[in-house]
Amino acid sequence: MVRSVLVSLAMGALLMAVPAAADAHTDGGSTMAHSDRPLIIAHRGASGERPEHTLAAYELAIELGADFIEPDLVVTKDLVLVSRHENELSGTTDVASREDFEDRRRTKTIDGRQVAGWFAEDFTLAELRTLRARERVGNIRPSSAAYNGLYQVPTFAEIVQLVRVKEAELGRTIGLYPELKHPTLMLEQEGIDMVDLMVTQLRQFNFDREDAPVFVQVFEVGPLQRLNRRVDTPLVLLIAPTGGPYDEPDMRWADMITPTGLAEIAEYADGIGPWLGHVIGTDSLEPTALVADAHAAGLQVHPWTLRKENGFLPASLQSAGGPADDGDYRRLWTAAIASGADGFFTDNTREFVELIGAGGE
Repeated sequence: MVRSVLVSLAMGALLMAVPAAADAHTDGGSTMAHSDRPLIIAHRGASGERPEHTLAAYELAIELGADFIEPDLVVTKDLVLVSRHENELSGTTDVASREDFEDRRRTKTIDGRQVAGWFAEDFTLAELRTLRARERVGNIRPSSAAYNGLYQVPTFAEIVQLVRVKEAELGRTIGLYPELKHPTLMLEQEGIDMVDLMVTQLRQFNFDREDAPVFVQVFEVGPLQRLNRRVDTPLVLLIAPTGGPYDEPDMRWADMITPTGLAEIAEYADGIGPWLGHVIGTDSLEPTALVADAHAAGLQVHPWTLRKENGFLPASLQSAGGPADDGDYRRLWTAAIASGADGFFTDNTREFVELIGAGGE
């Protein structure tokens, strides 16, 4: 790395001067659009090479050329937004090995499923600071698992700080693509309003404007509608393979990605983040009508997730090896790009940059 995370964060005093410089580098508004290639959205950072949602993963993704880094945001007991894949912590930290936190283990209902474990909303930030991140899929990414135990759980504010230091260092805009995890559930079960916390942070960092290099994403309708009423920040509705949004049990994703449904989404969002299988056939690799329909409704399209390992690829694209071996991912990615989508979430920033020839520009 050009500069380590620790050195970068030691430059925190620089931040007072950075916002104006970062704004001056803004590349055509919030989309940071490139006419010749899709946006590179580093899914949870460079999560194919470092434990996801760590400052190390985000910094590596930036240095490899990502346009955006994507932190999933959960909330602590003392109302701090921090970055974890889920509010359940045992999959991505060493909390299960900590005897002093054994009494925090409980079972919660998360989006209709019973989940047992340790939950971020039961810990203060100071307590979370004592945990260390670990690779969630170590069987598929053993090289990433080699970094287990090295990194803390970062706050959203620290991620913004890292981005602004790297912008000053590299002389280019770096976008943020935060996802609010289970905001309706947090309000219902814990009385914590993640939308309000997000709005506060967007305003604090001057991200509450339509040309901010930010997309805020949620798998729910109501929180996006509330955000749309309070900030001008670009918003994205995430779309899962099946079912529908948790907060709207009568809605179905299948209906929401029709032309009529997309027109309704466009009333409160600027884009959609669909499952890749909604954009191209997982076997045929032929494009569906979704990108064209979404563009007709005025929506950007950012599918998820481009990955290279056999363990994440359709059987027809897997190589003769184990789940950690690379499959024929280039064929899948090339077909995805040909769909005309505006950007892609990827775990493998290095390989995606190489494929599209972005060169970090």
